[in-house]
Amino acid sequence: MSINRRQAIISSAALLLSGWGSARVALAAESPAVAFLDKSNLIYLSPLLADGQESTCHGEVWFVHYMGEIFVVTPSDAWRAKAVRRGLRRAAIWIGEFGAWKKAENRYRSAAHLTIEGRIEVDAAVHDEILGRFGVKYVKEWGTWGPRFRTELADGSRVMLRYQVVS
Repeated sequence: MSINRRQAIISSAALLLSGWGSARVALAAESPAVAFLDKSNLIYLSPLLADGQESTCHGEVWFVHYMGEIFVVTPSDAWRAKAVRRGLRRAAIWIGEFGAWKKAENRYRSAAHLTIEGRIEVDAAVHDEILGRFGVKYVKEWGTWGPRFRTELADGSRVMLRYQVVS
């Protein structure tokens, strides 16, 4: 059986992608919505329940988009962290700035959106890298929040959530 050039390229690309993760995640990372992550200071996040429906918990959060992943630092007892610990790893996000989610009156729902899947990041080296990136992104606020994030990540009262784009 012979294959043509196109089949060879497609097969090679599929093989390459399989080494980095699922092709679905790689393709999702190319979504036009992903480009908005580098232009926004906020995402609106809602954990997804086991049936795929949104949780009633929503909120606007600071985040860092780095190496195709989304990082959020949050109190350990926040609903976002509790959801991940309970196995509700998927979440919906909307990308943009509409103010506090309750005052936004669902305007954020018109923004670019993605489905993401998260886990709690415990590696101190990753914490240091990402906190440095938070400091660059939120430079005006970082004098207050930077030391708090560092101290509370170290003592466990905050966690870093690490999300991958699913779709």
